[in-house]
Amino acid sequence: MNYETPLFFRVMKYADAAGHDVIDMVSGNPDWEPPEALRRGLHEYADFEPDRFQYAPSEGLLELREEIAARRGVDADQIVVTNGTGEANYLAMARALERDRGDEILLTDPVYPYYPGKTTMLGGTQRYVATDDEGRLDPADVRAAASEETAAIVVNTPNNPTGAVYPAETMRGLVGVAEEYDVILISDEVYDHYDLSGRFASALETDSANRIVTNGFSKSMAITGARVGYAIFPPALVADAKSRHMLVNVATTRPGQYAVLNALRETGPDYYERNRDLLRERVDTFTDALDAAGAEYTRPSGSFYVMARFDGYPGTLANVERLIDEAGVAGMPGDAFGDSRSEWLRFALVTPRVAEAAERLAAYFD
Repeated sequence: MNYETPLFFRVMKYADAAGHDVIDMVSGNPDWEPPEALRRGLHEYADFEPDRFQYAPSEGLLELREEIAARRGVDADQIVVTNGTGEANYLAMARALERDRGDEILLTDPVYPYYPGKTTMLGGTQRYVATDDEGRLDPADVRAAASEETAAIVVNTPNNPTGAVYPAETMRGLVGVAEEYDVILISDEVYDHYDLSGRFASALETDSANRIVTNGFSKSMAITGARVGYAIFPPALVADAKSRHMLVNVATTRPGQYAVLNALRETGPDYYERNRDLLRERVDTFTDALDAAGAEYTRPSGSFYVMARFDGYPGTLANVERLIDEAGVAGMPGDAFGDSRSEWLRFALVTPRVAEAAERLAAYFD
């Protein structure tokens, strides 16, 4: 089986080798502070006895799973704490395919590229359902694409790369399609704390044996290096997911789980609201510059990405490298996210240099 290096790494490698100042608008690493309680938790952990530095329980620390369960309205036994949300999505897609319902995974176009990559790795096939110009997904289109070959429907809300947020009626409709065709809806909700619209609805709000929800703390707590995520499975699917997790990873970081638990217990809603306010300011700053440059763009309702289209400048890898060389701004090629955005570029607003990047782009495309 052939695997391609994700374009993210290729773009970052090119930018690092540029030999001049380049503003990184590629990576999804938040540049703001993690919760203070998370730092305190890590400091506390450093002084624990040696036994606390050994393997954690494979499915995750019980106290962390209970805390997540209480917040999400599920049983702790349904939760597997994973090596980031990436592994949570891998486990969810694997369980869907293991049901022998079919080998087809329905994905959106545009799509976060790791979903089709995981589909290939797991021996499945991809089928794409187009969203509208704002990234919104119509459950009727998903229903039209579903068949007896479908194993799962994978969605991401708030969405990377479009910034779309799926409201409650969309999520209910998607769960309904999953139940109608006896497939698994996998809802990746890792950006849930970056809903800028107030319309976010979790798939957990609709009770069903046909949905798995994945999430994590990399984005919400600005700790992409800590690698603490989780998946919430229906009771009938969780046992085999735990076995696969144990075989693949044994367990995820024990200190990281402890620190996340400490942060969950001690961090108030003001921490998350401050970060959303910062993002709103950056969206305004960046889109004002895009207006000045005459660009078309999507204004995100959630997550922290903006997609932009500049006349006569398609979203290819070659043009991304040209932008690095000539403007000193690194973004992602739109064609990395699917055919429907091949004319677009994606920019991540998780840098303190958003205003400077906006000025560079406006000057470059003037």
